[in-house]
Amino acid sequence: MHPDQNLTTIANFYRRVQWAALIVAILWVISLLGPVLTPFAFAALLSWMGDPVVDRLQARGFRRITAVVIVFAVMVVILALGLLVLLPLVEQQLVTLAQSLPRYRDWLVGTALPWLEHRTGLHLMAWLDPEWLFKLVGEHWEGAKGVATSVLGYVSRSGLALVGIVATIALTPIITFFFLRDWDLIVAKIGDLIPRAYYPAMAKLARESDEVLGGFLRGQFLVMLVMGLFYGLGLWLVGLDVGVLIGLLAGLLTFVPYLGPTTVVVVGGIAAMVQFGDWKHLLGVGVVWGIGQVLESYVLTPKLVGSRIGLHPVVVIFAVMAGGQLFGFLGMLLALPAAAVINVLLRYADDFYRHSQAYTGGVAPEDAAPTDDVQMSAAQPPSDSAPPAA
Repeated sequence: MHPDQNLTTIANFYRRVQWAALIVAILWVISLLGPVLTPFAFAALLSWMGDPVVDRLQARGFRRITAVVIVFAVMVVILALGLLVLLPLVEQQLVTLAQSLPRYRDWLVGTALPWLEHRTGLHLMAWLDPEWLFKLVGEHWEGAKGVATSVLGYVSRSGLALVGIVATIALTPIITFFFLRDWDLIVAKIGDLIPRAYYPAMAKLARESDEVLGGFLRGQFLVMLVMGLFYGLGLWLVGLDVGVLIGLLAGLLTFVPYLGPTTVVVVGGIAAMVQFGDWKHLLGVGVVWGIGQVLESYVLTPKLVGSRIGLHPVVVIFAVMAGGQLFGFLGMLLALPAAAVINVLLRYADDFYRHSQAYTGGVAPEDAAPTDDVQMSAAQPPSDSAPPAA
């Protein structure tokens, strides 16, 4: 290889190492500043979701600041009504559940476990023997002390955590308003920083990421909200004391296929058996589940979500868990946007690879030539230099 080519290869390698080190440093700083960045992340997500509505109002003749005030006021009213209605209701349901726990324990020990033992031949009652539990705790006392130490450590830090939560709640609306007002300017500034040779490809990636993320956050959020309200109302009409709590939990889990409806059937069925012990209320739970399945599968998901998500439920679960493990609550909050962008980048990389010489073996057919969208290095900036979609 020519010496100049060797120098170029080495220079490219060190450039990639520098970029990798920069990315690692940024992620490290984010992990350190997680509590500080949380309200900004919340505000950015809310602003991103509200900006299309602001743009539509502007298209109808409203000034930007007027449109922002309208959208911001609607968001605040919806959030306030949700908190005023749901928080007391959920608190009441939790109190009811706590008071009903002895009944659930008696049903589990006196009905469910004996039935399972008779059908399976396993001695499940031994796991609930108080003497056995006491012996188990004694044998694992060191582990129990470790758990206790962790709990006490959390309690000692709870005052600071409470201050952080209050600060997040207070700052998020303020930051959201300013983000909404200046969203287009922020996007334009980011677009101006992109090298002109890479601009068309980056704009394409931004549009695809916005479509994937919008399909999940806007569409699936509405599906979760409607299904949670439907399941809660339906189980409440059936007569379950904790029906609203079960319904809201099932709605929250709707983004994972089968998990939300399964929660209604299993948890709702157990609640019906414990509270009433007859087949009529169990049938009522089944009716609520069946109507919910039809509503979700044939009405809500096709109309609100369609095929725009592009994120497999397993990817969603992994992204949320990995984000929480790496960066705490901030990581969980940013997990889905990051997963959506990574999903688009992987599709782009797959397209680029399938048009590369490494895949075609150097004898590429005419239709295997890279398209203009994936030729990043050869792309030219558009004449109007518009910022990428966000």
